[in-house]
Amino acid sequence: MSIQDYQLNYLKVRVETASPGELTLILYEEFCKKLMISKNLLSKELVDEMRIQVFKAKDILNELIITLNMDYDISKNLFELYWYYNNRLANFLISKDIAILDEVLEFGQSMVDTWKMAIQSLKPGDSL
Repeated sequence: MSIQDYQLNYLKVRVETASPGELTLILYEEFCKKLMISKNLLSKELVDEMRIQVFKAKDILNELIITLNMDYDISKNLFELYWYYNNRLANFLISKDIAILDEVLEFGQSMVDTWKMAIQSLKPGDSL
């Protein structure tokens, strides 16, 4: 079994046993991972491979959008943020401006940090 197989198995088990809040954190972490891979591929001028990773990041944003419960004001705000950063990634694909990718990555990393804090602050039995 390769290291990639172990990583995929670990992620599968993690997803299968995660709470809804933890699933959201996993999505944000994978979002950041795809953006970091994209940045690395761009630096190596592997544009086609970079595009694939950016589209995977966009897919994650789309998944976050469709799972929002729009009954809450926070969901409307998150929708706007996700839509904005989805458009920024589209702009990045056209321009290849690394500053745009860094902006989106900063957003993703701040969401990872926020969700980690939110999960840690929960009392036993509470859920996000």
